[in-house]
Amino acid sequence: MKNIGKLCILLSAAAFAACGTNAVRVSENTAPSNSNSLPEQSVIAHSNEPTGPGPAAADPSKPKSKWTQSGTPIDTAKFDAAIKAADAALKKSPKSAEAKKALAKAYFDRGMALTDARQYPSALGDYRRALEADPEMAEAKEWVDQIIGIYAGMNREAPKPGEEPPPLPFGDKEKEK
Repeated sequence: MKNIGKLCILLSAAAFAACGTNAVRVSENTAPSNSNSLPEQSVIAHSNEPTGPGPAAADPSKPKSKWTQSGTPIDTAKFDAAIKAADAALKKSPKSAEAKKALAKAYFDRGMALTDARQYPSALGDYRRALEADPEMAEAKEWVDQIIGIYAGMNREAPKPGEEPPPLPFGDKEKEK
């Protein structure tokens, strides 16, 4: 939950485009003037009236374009190791709720790192894998919905389950290819 705002930044422009930005003075003219009275304050009046050009809405008559992989390559080695260890623990105790939650957390943590690096297709895959391990993980569900919603807002197809790419190569991994 603490990082949900990071992806919301992409949507904040649309929210502000729908709000008016006319400052309105608020004061109590009927209250007696004394040293205990509050000073005048400014507030922002919001409306649904268009105030200027905002982000272009997706045209539903046009076909959705394919998603693309982008973002900043990051070192996921520590996350990969945590996923591998949690997966091994789950294989030893496949019915263990604790092992399932640990695997879900490992995928979720890498998903958050990939989200921070703007590797949304890869992050989406990790959030989905977290939900496979722990279907009750609300934060992973919120991130899946949020990323899919952003793709829809851009009139792009989100990667389908199982279609998500691995994280972008980092450092020497690029030279090995």
